[in-house]
Amino acid sequence: MDADNFFLTLVDDWAWFIAAAVFAIVELVAPGVLFIWIAAAAAAVGVLTLLLDPPLLVQLAIFAVLSVAFVWASRRYLTRNLAESDHPTLNQRGAGYIGQIFTVEQEIRNGRGKLRVGDGLWLAQGADAPAGARVKVVGADGSTLIVEPAD
Repeated sequence: MDADNFFLTLVDDWAWFIAAAVFAIVELVAPGVLFIWIAAAAAAVGVLTLLLDPPLLVQLAIFAVLSVAFVWASRRYLTRNLAESDHPTLNQRGAGYIGQIFTVEQEIRNGRGKLRVGDGLWLAQGADAPAGARVKVVGADGSTLIVEPAD
């Protein structure tokens, strides 16, 4: 066997494993729990190819079926078994302030004003209140905190 044929045979035998590695690297670069299942399908076809050596068209068909099946099964499993977050309001900063009491920085007039929250100002919506009054956050609408007078 000459060097060219040896290389082609080696690539043919390991092509699915190379594809699996490429899909796994893509998953690392663009995470989303999709490409890892396609990588698993490619690896499974690679094992099947080493054991049975089916024709290329059969390999491609098995790869397509396994890719769809693995992605579908993972989506189904992950939607049924959602992980509970220890910070459910992490990307909803306003919701994290619900229940806290703050001082009105700019009076709330006609239902609008500003609160001092830490070293920043937040828009406030609620009953009219003078500057310096203490209010309790009862809700959030985007970047606007909904307040009521603190007891």
